[in-house]
Amino acid sequence: MKVKLGKDFAWEMAHRLPFHEGPCKNIHGHSYKMRVELIGDLDKNGMVLDFYDIHRIVQPYIEKLDHAFLCNEKDEKVITFLKENDFKLYIIPNNTTSEYMAIYLASEFATEFKKFKNLDVMHVRVYETADAFAEVSIVLK
Repeated sequence: MKVKLGKDFAWEMAHRLPFHEGPCKNIHGHSYKMRVELIGDLDKNGMVLDFYDIHRIVQPYIEKLDHAFLCNEKDEKVITFLKENDFKLYIIPNNTTSEYMAIYLASEFATEFKKFKNLDVMHVRVYETADAFAEVSIVLK
């Protein structure tokens, strides 16, 4: 029998979408939320995974993102400004959409979660607002 468990995380972060033709091209922020779900077999203790292990893997990313500006590596103008003014910055290789954030974070987490042989699938859902999200699923085996 497969069991699913999950843990939620939250942080505050700013970004912009330079390609956007609406207000999202401007620097703005959100109260982000992320749910990490894992599906797998119970271990000898009756757990899919200890919630502390999920926290240990995910929380370092949350600490880097919280109150930071998330920036596409190609957005040189903003990167230069933020660095020159000693602002907290986190750079990713793509646009800072919810979709790319979910893909990026899930890919980062997968490396660690694959070490647990009883885990089959991971879902990472990133909420940009209370009612809008992107979700990625990764097979861990």
